[in-house]
Amino acid sequence: MKFEIYCDESHPDVFRSKSTLRAKYLLIGGLWLPSALREEVKSAISTIKQQHTFHHEIKWKKVHAGREAFYNSLTDTFLGFRDDLRFRCIAVEGDKVDMVRFNDSDSELGFYKFYYQLIKHWLFDFNEYHIFCDEKTNRAGDRLKTLRRTLDCANITSKVVSVQALPSREVVLLQLTDFLLGMASSRMNQTAPAGSTKDRIIRHLEDGMGRGRLEATRKSEPKFNIFRINLQGGW
Repeated sequence: MKFEIYCDESHPDVFRSKSTLRAKYLLIGGLWLPSALREEVKSAISTIKQQHTFHHEIKWKKVHAGREAFYNSLTDTFLGFRDDLRFRCIAVEGDKVDMVRFNDSDSELGFYKFYYQLIKHWLFDFNEYHIFCDEKTNRAGDRLKTLRRTLDCANITSKVVSVQALPSREVVLLQLTDFLLGMASSRMNQTAPAGSTKDRIIRHLEDGMGRGRLEATRKSEPKFNIFRINLQGGW
C-alpha cells in the first residue's frame, strides 16, 4: 500500500539557545495517510474553508478568537477520518541533548536523527512511503537524501521512495500538520494559557478523542501519538 507523510517541526531552536527560550521541547510531527485518500482529505479541508470563508494559510501561530469555529471544524475533519488519517510527533527535551558527545556539536545532524526516530517506528511491512517536509535551510545540502536512505534501510520489507521539501504555503496537508503539531507543542511546552482561544481549541480535540489532556502516549496509540523520547538510558 502507498502512504504519504507530511512533516513539520516546532521550536527547533531549543538546541541552540536554551537559556532564553520558553519552550522545553523540540517537536517534530508527521501526518500519515494512504496516498489514495489525499484528494479526499484536501477536498474536505477546502469545503470547510469555503464554509468559514477562510482564505489564508493554516498555521497554529495565527490562531485567534475570530477563527475559532473554523479551527474546531478543521479538528473535526481530522477526527472524522478516524485511523485513516494519523498524526505522530516526537518530543525532545532540549536540555537533555548532548550535541558535543553524540553529534560532534552539529545541531542540524542531531535534528535529523530525531526526524529518523519519529518516522522509522511507523514504517510497516510491505508498504511504500513518500515523505514531504516543510522547506527549511540546511547547512548540509544532503540531509534529506541521507534521511531517505537511512529510513529506507530501517525496514527492509518496506520502501521509502522519496523525501522532499515543499513550501507549506502551497501544501494544505503540511498546513494541517502545522496545526496539529502546534496543539501538541502547546500542551507539552505549556504555552496555551487556560481559557485562551488556543486552549479551547486543544480541549475541543481532547474532547473529540475522548481522552484527557494531550500528553506523551503509548507507542500503540494510533490516532494522535506523542512520543516523548527518553534520552537518559535505563530500562
